[in-house]
Amino acid sequence: MRLPSFLRPSAPPIQQKTSASGPLIAWHQVGQPQWTPRRMANLAEEGFRKNSVAYRCVMQIATAGAAVPWLLYRADGSEIDRHPLLDLLAHPNPTQDGVSFIESLYANLQIFGNAYIEAIRPRPDAAPVELYALRPERMKIIPGPAGLPQGYQYSVNGQTTTWPADPVTGASNILHLKHFHPLDDWYGLAPMEAALQAIDQHNASGAWNQALLNQGARPSGALVYAPKDGSPAALSDDQLHRLRDEIGQLYQGDRNAGRPLILEGGLEWHEMSLSPKDMDWLAGRNNAARDIAMAFGVPAQLIGIPDAQTYANMEQARLAFYEETVLPLVTRVTAGIDHWLCPMYRDDPVLSFDVDGISALSDKRQTQWSKIQSADFLTRTEKREAAGYGAEDEDEGL
Repeated sequence: MRLPSFLRPSAPPIQQKTSASGPLIAWHQVGQPQWTPRRMANLAEEGFRKNSVAYRCVMQIATAGAAVPWLLYRADGSEIDRHPLLDLLAHPNPTQDGVSFIESLYANLQIFGNAYIEAIRPRPDAAPVELYALRPERMKIIPGPAGLPQGYQYSVNGQTTTWPADPVTGASNILHLKHFHPLDDWYGLAPMEAALQAIDQHNASGAWNQALLNQGARPSGALVYAPKDGSPAALSDDQLHRLRDEIGQLYQGDRNAGRPLILEGGLEWHEMSLSPKDMDWLAGRNNAARDIAMAFGVPAQLIGIPDAQTYANMEQARLAFYEETVLPLVTRVTAGIDHWLCPMYRDDPVLSFDVDGISALSDKRQTQWSKIQSADFLTRTEKREAAGYGAEDEDEGL
């Protein structure tokens, strides 16, 4: 069993390389590690751990993307059934299976906007034997003179591991996947960060509701003292303290919910109903939840937000989720892995994914095939190509 590089001794220092045409964006940053955004830990804490809507959106995307099957092709377009690359993606390292490995990549992209993969190679010219998903908040990029990274630094437990990268081609044993960021040259913008304001509103409304449940935000009613038969006009300080203590011990808290209130000495209970402002709080919480789902590209009705019937039924919502969110993300990640990993193999295969293996698209696929089948002006070969298949072999139709 090989250990990931950050658990092994640090690599030797990076050799400086120069480029005749270094972009201006890199001139003042060459060789200096660029710190990851400081809000990354807050995104994971406030957004993923403490917000059920954001958590559900992240995991909905990650699990859907990780379930899409891989496909591998030769340079001539023929499919490869068995290959070391497919075996590596199915069993990337001793601690993870292929599904959990890819799921962590998609989750990191949604939470942090960045995802990193380390390839363990016995020799610089050998194919990888293991893949590891590294935590984005621990990674720093070292800019090179050509506007590409010349290295990566990973810090954990006071130790720093450095991986070199070719500052001209960007070739490295580290793959950096990221979302588009309009204001950062090196790190991606997370959907979690775009949804952060709505997440803060949703969390604040949840905390407010919890305070109501604990009877600490506003009173559910009022005890009114009405003097009778010559009683004092007001309760004494001792009577007030005793009354507060008894109510706190006997009637407040979830364990005392529903216990009848016994009044004496001219006390009367007046119920306080929810005001229109209180009722509007629930609508605001649902609006914040819809904004969170919108930032992630998840139809709100798929995660159970009330009154969020944007689509006619769940099937249409699920179809839109795959077509507008999952498939573009899987396409981007697959292209990144293919561009980085496939050249490490001598036969230089092409990595893709199986759209036909997505059950949510089966109805649409069946409708498309029916239209192709009924097109009398197409030949059999043209129909196969329109359906995404190659030309028919000579002995296949026998």
